[in-house]
Amino acid sequence: MKKLIIAAILLLVPMFASASGGGIHLESANIDLTDQASLQNGAKYFVNYCMGCHSLEYMRYNRMAEDLGIDEVDLRQNLILTGAKPGELMTNSMRPQDGEKWFGTAVPDLTLVTRWRSPDWVYTYLKSFYADPSRPYGVNNLVFPAVGMPHVLTGLQGIQQPIYEEYLNEGGLTVKKVTGVSAPAGGSLSPEEYDAVVRDLTAFLTYAGEPMKLERQRLGIYVLLFLGLFFIVSYALKKEYWKDVH
Repeated sequence: MKKLIIAAILLLVPMFASASGGGIHLESANIDLTDQASLQNGAKYFVNYCMGCHSLEYMRYNRMAEDLGIDEVDLRQNLILTGAKPGELMTNSMRPQDGEKWFGTAVPDLTLVTRWRSPDWVYTYLKSFYADPSRPYGVNNLVFPAVGMPHVLTGLQGIQQPIYEEYLNEGGLTVKKVTGVSAPAGGSLSPEEYDAVVRDLTAFLTYAGEPMKLERQRLGIYVLLFLGLFFIVSYALKKEYWKDVH
């Protein structure tokens, strides 16, 4: 039994390590899955800024539209940009070998990214790009160091400059480490407006990771109420059966 417990702990440690963002404080996404306007905006941003490379291969367009209150005309005109049919999955034409050629690795599907990482991780990641001329696309990320993708939301957020902290390494040499970023400059949105965009995008990806979450929670309340009522009835029945035993 002890071996099983230890094995479970060892398996969970990497999950907690990845969720922590490598020591970077993760900001609270504070998303609301009941806010359909936020989810609709997130879907719009995903299709326009992310879907050229990333897919949602477990989500269908018409399922998304039905859940988020999007009519078919709006869906076809504004959210299906590939000529796909409403009943098809939200995939793109990016091949694994293309991702490896352009970004150094296959581009991941994002259907489960908020369940794999966490909504807070995705939210903080999208806010943590900074200028780094040494990287292939000129940017790096506080949450995901040596990131391979470009900052596709640069036009909205602008460019953040790294803030360095100097320290002595084991060899006694002075080394600079990025500990933060400056305020963004050159973006079309204010920091508050960009935060709202990233929150909406994170909310949409959270929905995509578990479309039934709200329904599951709603049914869970009824199940718990039923079990509570069933316990009361069962306890009363047990007392009735056993009252003459003693």
